[in-house]
Amino acid sequence: MTLSSTGTDDHFRLAPISLWLEDFSGIKRLFESWRSEGIEDIDAHFREHPEAVAACAAAIRVLDVNERTLELFGARDLPHLIDSLGSIFRDDMHAQHTEDMAQLWRGNLTFSCQTVNYAIDGRRIDVLVRARILPGHEHDWSRVIIALEDITTRVAAERRLAQSEQFAQGLFEHSPVSLWLEDFSTIRQLLEEARRAGIEDFRTFLDVHPEFITRCMQEIRVLQINQQTMRMFGARNKDEVLGNLGRIFRDEMREHFAEQLLDLWQGKIYQQRETVNYSLTGQAVHVHLQFSVLPGHEEGWELVLVSLTDITARKKAEAYLEFLGRHDALTKLKNRAYYDEELARLTRKGRFPVSIVMADLNGLKAANDSLGHSYGDDLLRRAGEALRKAVSEPTCVARIGGDEFAILLPGADDEQVSQIIERILAVVELNNQFYTGPRLSFAIGSATANATAELTRAIQRADEAMYAAKRNFYQQQQNDRRVSEGAIEGTPGKGETA
Repeated sequence: MTLSSTGTDDHFRLAPISLWLEDFSGIKRLFESWRSEGIEDIDAHFREHPEAVAACAAAIRVLDVNERTLELFGARDLPHLIDSLGSIFRDDMHAQHTEDMAQLWRGNLTFSCQTVNYAIDGRRIDVLVRARILPGHEHDWSRVIIALEDITTRVAAERRLAQSEQFAQGLFEHSPVSLWLEDFSTIRQLLEEARRAGIEDFRTFLDVHPEFITRCMQEIRVLQINQQTMRMFGARNKDEVLGNLGRIFRDEMREHFAEQLLDLWQGKIYQQRETVNYSLTGQAVHVHLQFSVLPGHEEGWELVLVSLTDITARKKAEAYLEFLGRHDALTKLKNRAYYDEELARLTRKGRFPVSIVMADLNGLKAANDSLGHSYGDDLLRRAGEALRKAVSEPTCVARIGGDEFAILLPGADDEQVSQIIERILAVVELNNQFYTGPRLSFAIGSATANATAELTRAIQRADEAMYAAKRNFYQQQQNDRRVSEGAIEGTPGKGETA
């Protein structure tokens, strides 16, 4: 090795990074011979003749290295290092070496790159390479200085970071719940502007200025959504979701978003609530929403994670259970428990006059005994259908016993009750025209209470009137049967003389 002075030699020998002094004159001669052969496109030449890259590598002569180089690659001395070059420069380095040679071909006297070498014991070493043909040797490339910076630790950290980011992205993208990454920074600014304007009662402010809620909803920036979000809302791709946010977030969502703003006003940057969104087909999607400003963004709210768990099935089950708790499963009318609650409410608060209609299904026992319980159940279903059509919501129409029904009519007087009973009888008659089997028939009684103290007695009077109508019904049936039997046997019928 020839350097200009002892001081310079020490700088080379004791430098804290790996330094190589090499002779590239053999590569220059190769290039000159290829040019004389008419080769112009070096990239194509290397692709078609990979052995040409190997020839370049073989033409390099290592003249000297410093102590850090021997330490880095685990070599005893320079001869040991040179004998081990085949195991040091291999595998991952081939593609980068091809690019370096192409840089020299194009006249660049320097090149730099990131590549991989290997220690003699097989350890992978990630290195940052900087090479330069030394001044005064541009004509023959006989002296080239190469610096190798060991960046193994940094590359390993970057690799772990990339793997961590890939893992986090995978968790986000393939989460079984709908995930939204959003920017609430403008909403934060709007809330701060409201504070500076002297707003203290924020709930009243929202009630008076609903346009503020609309503005805030419009200022949400959706940064990213995952695959489950597309599945949940019936979208083919992310753009279809992001382009239809107005169809997804509407109606009930506005009220829930107002509550969300109230929480944010109070500094609650982690929230959860149940709300309703809509799929792109218009179906309601009940969701459990969890909202969290991500760590590090508490001041500006630039990154907010929102998760939506689809609870539509649970809501339907809850609604059905609630329905069963307040309705009779067979007739779909209110049940006895609901009737008792409504009666207690009327007793406390009233809306007098309150009229009560009691109705008993005629012929249920006969249908069960002669035709079977399935016919009896069908008769009960028809009874429920007729009463629902004849008496509109929200009037309480309830099945309070096996074949007993009750109707509570707050604010209805005797005349209005008579109209409702006439409507029931008309619907029953129409029902019988569309169904075969046992005829639908009610024994009906009614009464009206003008004050709370009269309510219990009114129920008793309606019951008594209903039972009187029931007796009349069966008495009439018995008379009709006797007349019929008398006609068959030749005996005088009703209105006839012997």
